[in-house]
Amino acid sequence: MNFLATVFLAISVSSLSPLALRSPVDLPASHQTAHKGGKWFFADTGHAVYCYGPVMLVNQPEKGMQRVATFCEGEKAMVPLRD
Repeated sequence: MNFLATVFLAISVSSLSPLALRSPVDLPASHQTAHKGGKWFFADTGHAVYCYGPVMLVNQPEKGMQRVATFCEGEKAMVPLRD
């Protein structure tokens, strides 16, 4: 009985090994930039931005208190929001 189980296991492993050696398939760019846990906001510049962090109030010298979204995609850590 152990012999049959070993033979069956060897056959099933040998049939699966070519699948494991395949090269990964390149996914389209839309699948690579999946968003998790964030939210879309309307920036003060008029563009939509996707941010992961909380919305905060920051004291701006010329504008007073300004709402900003934090940890946004792209190059900025904080993006001023349009009210």
